[in-house]
Amino acid sequence: MSGEIKWYRVPVDEVLTLLDTDEDGITAEEAQIRLSKYGFNEVEVKKKESSLHRFARQFASPLIYVLLAASLVTFILEEYADMAVILGVVLANAVIGFIQERKAENALESLAKMLVPETSILRDGQRMIIHSRELVAGDIVLLEAGNRIPADLRLMYVKNLRIDESMLTGESTAVEKNIDPIETKSLPLAEQKNIAFGGTLVTQGNGLGIVVATGSESEIGKISELISKTKKISTPLVRTIDQMAKKLAVVILGLAILTFIIGRLRGFDDLDIFFASVSLAVAAIPEGLPALITISLAFGIKRMASRNAIIRTMPAVESLGSATVICSDKTGTLTKNEMTIRNIYTLEGKFDVTGVGYTTEGDFELQGKKIDPLGHPALMETLKAGALCNDAYLKEEGGIDGDPTEGALLVSASKAGKFYMQRVDTIPFESEERYMATLHQDDEKNSWIYVKGSPEKLIELCSHQFNGKELSSIDPENFLTAAEDMASDGLRVIATAYRKLEQGKDEIEEEDTKDLIFLGLQGMIDPPREEVKRSIFKCNNAGIRVIMITGDHILTGHTIARQLGIRTEGALSGSDIQGMSDEELTEALRTVSVFARTSPEDKSRIVGLLKQEGEVVAVTGDGINDAPALENADIGVAMGKSGTEVAKDASDMVLADDNFASIVNAVEEGRNVYSKIQKVILWTLPTNAAEGLAVLAAVILGLNNPPLLPLHILWINTITALGLGVSITMEPMEKKLLNRPPRPPKEPLLLPVIKQRIVTVALLMVTATFLLYFFEMIQNGRDSNTAQTIALNTIVFFEIFYLFNCKSIYENVFKELFSNKFMLMGIALVLSLQVFITYNPTMNAILKTSPIEPVDWLVIGVTASSVFFLIELEKYVKKKRKIN
Repeated sequence: MSGEIKWYRVPVDEVLTLLDTDEDGITAEEAQIRLSKYGFNEVEVKKKESSLHRFARQFASPLIYVLLAASLVTFILEEYADMAVILGVVLANAVIGFIQERKAENALESLAKMLVPETSILRDGQRMIIHSRELVAGDIVLLEAGNRIPADLRLMYVKNLRIDESMLTGESTAVEKNIDPIETKSLPLAEQKNIAFGGTLVTQGNGLGIVVATGSESEIGKISELISKTKKISTPLVRTIDQMAKKLAVVILGLAILTFIIGRLRGFDDLDIFFASVSLAVAAIPEGLPALITISLAFGIKRMASRNAIIRTMPAVESLGSATVICSDKTGTLTKNEMTIRNIYTLEGKFDVTGVGYTTEGDFELQGKKIDPLGHPALMETLKAGALCNDAYLKEEGGIDGDPTEGALLVSASKAGKFYMQRVDTIPFESEERYMATLHQDDEKNSWIYVKGSPEKLIELCSHQFNGKELSSIDPENFLTAAEDMASDGLRVIATAYRKLEQGKDEIEEEDTKDLIFLGLQGMIDPPREEVKRSIFKCNNAGIRVIMITGDHILTGHTIARQLGIRTEGALSGSDIQGMSDEELTEALRTVSVFARTSPEDKSRIVGLLKQEGEVVAVTGDGINDAPALENADIGVAMGKSGTEVAKDASDMVLADDNFASIVNAVEEGRNVYSKIQKVILWTLPTNAAEGLAVLAAVILGLNNPPLLPLHILWINTITALGLGVSITMEPMEKKLLNRPPRPPKEPLLLPVIKQRIVTVALLMVTATFLLYFFEMIQNGRDSNTAQTIALNTIVFFEIFYLFNCKSIYENVFKELFSNKFMLMGIALVLSLQVFITYNPTMNAILKTSPIEPVDWLVIGVTASSVFFLIELEKYVKKKRKIN
């Protein structure tokens, strides 16, 4: 119904006309008509994915398709043991993936919850309470302190009305509202002072508002549409694994077909050669790889949780490790979301105030030296005025109750002592007057009026100034210059004044607020978190760029960025962004890292353009306004303490301590996880390739009794994946991970060094195993079962020795051989199982193995150890060449 009307530009009487209503509200009959025509005041929730569909999706992988095909073939061939093992591996991988994928797509449900269940309105001139979903355009809503706004309202009456819009706009302080139309054509939400937005909170005063937008037409509704339209793009890790899986599937199928063709040419029976081809596919497919990658990510999730980063989607663990840009909200993320007095100016000098947030610990300094505030009367009177002309309260358990600005004044006064006088009358703060006044009396009925407000307004009301000793005529330029200096440092400036009235005065009259005595200025800011500057330094060192995107004032944002060490060439406002083409904004993004007064659309657009430029983007935020960008990012990071449920539900990761420093810890852990995944691949692919090559070699050589039977290969894959592969995921974190640049997003998982190892290790393992097999059969006259048992154990020992090589891709590991106790335990388990199947009669019958001599174990160990020494020699030679 509201269409594209800019309601902040329309006068109140015209708004009433356009919406066909009046100050008594619409009639009940008209409300029903509008409700049936335009629908309920609620956000539509998109249908969630069913659990069954999510479980079925775990099988959507080229490698899994090949395994399922192999299990079908083994079933047809009545090789039920093989089929059971293959299906067991596939099912286990699907179950793990399903359990770990814990993100629920309920961001829109949380948005719907932000619309309050009941609201007080006027209809037919009568005040009534209705369910907020029944609100329609034209209704008149009554607002009081503590109310949550039920829909977008054009304000028609306000009395000292202040609204906390931080969850929607990022504005760090409650916004003072008025009813005056604003002529500006394009205005950010934070500057629409005559509009109350759905979901925001009334912190002070009261008012009346005309409903101009409900449901999907409200600002919350528009954000919900942005979220629903955002298609979650897969993470770099998921994309890379999918690409690798497709390539592996093509190569393995090609080899299986080649095996079948060679077998036919060698004269094998069709059924035998078909089974051999399937055996090759089963051998070469790293069916344990998805599970090992899942385990690596799961352990990463556990470690991140211990560092206050709660992961909601498994691939997000790795994504942060490859992040190149972190787009951060300011309020509550880089800053404490607690207004703090930093400077106080009086005619005695400019004082610095130490301490942060709403704790009363802190000191006063003058010219860098700590001073006793009691020795500075003008300072004490300034603090006293801020404390008495105040509606906020300090909580016993810490923190404040009331407006953050007033809380900051109260805290700064508390650092100097306690100020108390009985209040007998008040003039509330009003936007038209730009000041607040309170009247106080002492025990002897002496009366004083204390006033606080904008410096410009109080200078108009003052005729004198106090220098700590005496009164003199006010020098307006002196205080205005001081106020401008504070504002240029990003401080919000509040002026204070006072006047003594006649004894017994208990009511403020208009004349009492004139001829005041100017006391001083207090400058406050939402301070940066102490640890954030160090964290941003680490990000810069790690090659990660930090960009601030805030709904706060551009000067404040730029000042905070400068204090934190964010590298930027200037700052841009939301109106600047809206006037830019995508090409212009992309160019600006190369140098500008501070964006202020932004809308949710602006933030999401910035994230999208960064991704188009090939950046891997992490986005932090805590408000409703952050949700679309959190969804659009490669990884969304929400605040756990101060964050709204909407932001958390749209995120991939939640910071339990709301600490930007925890993001840097998560980046380090993400890089650690990726490093381990590379090591898993480095170990898995060469060993699986060796097993597949063993099948192909047996076919090429025309062996009716190959060194490895299909069941042997499945046995090896199963025990080594669990006993050896999992242990790699428990490797200690490598040092100096944050001194490296981010991994290029397009870097393949199959690095050139891994491809080289596949060839080297596979050829060595197969050649040595076949030679040992032939030696036992021909030279020693062993039967085929005994020779096959030796070959089976040789392959397993090769995989054990090669496991040590995989502790590092490039560095020699001699000093780190025993650093991973889990690896030693896994090796012990695998060796125990090999002894078991070699000497247990039941396992001999199932796997067609035979007991071997003690000397055979020595020969197997010496043969298999060749891979360890060869790979370590290769690392040493390459490192020497690189140095030289």
